[in-house]
Amino acid sequence: MLAGLMYDASDPQLSAERLRAQTLCHALNTASPNDPASRARSLVALLGRGVSARIDAPFFCDYGYNIELGDNVYFNVNCVVLDVCRVRIGHNTLLGPGVHIYAATHPMSPAERATGLEAGKPVTVGDDVWIGGGAIVCPGVTIGKGAVIGAGSVVTRDVPPGVFAAGNPCRVVRVL
Repeated sequence: MLAGLMYDASDPQLSAERLRAQTLCHALNTASPNDPASRARSLVALLGRGVSARIDAPFFCDYGYNIELGDNVYFNVNCVVLDVCRVRIGHNTLLGPGVHIYAATHPMSPAERATGLEAGKPVTVGDDVWIGGGAIVCPGVTIGKGAVIGAGSVVTRDVPPGVFAAGNPCRVVRVL
């Protein structure tokens, strides 16, 4: 799975690890905003390390431990990260409400999909990026440093650094 190879998501170990992440997301999502220590403990347990990120509830992910966050990352409400493989989000990056980042993918062939096997492609979001609300970042995408992604965009291919990109499919609108 981590190498981008096909895998069986119903594997008992993977199912248990997703259940663990769901439990930790629930703890994070139900922790009082007035109890930052509880929220911090939930984040450390979910991500496997301490972070200087702010994640507003609710937040959802598949595993948690495949998410690497830089300093001063902000997730607004209702963000989802399907982290079947590495998802790296750089320093000082902002994610608007309802941003979804998908490292998980499925075969294009109906016959292959019927086998139940899945795959993953890593996602990298550079430093100082702003992703507008409701945007979707697809598997295998890299968003360059300082880029801005317009709200509601569907990012299906790499975005170079220092640009404003928007649309479905997302494409460069102008250099910043």
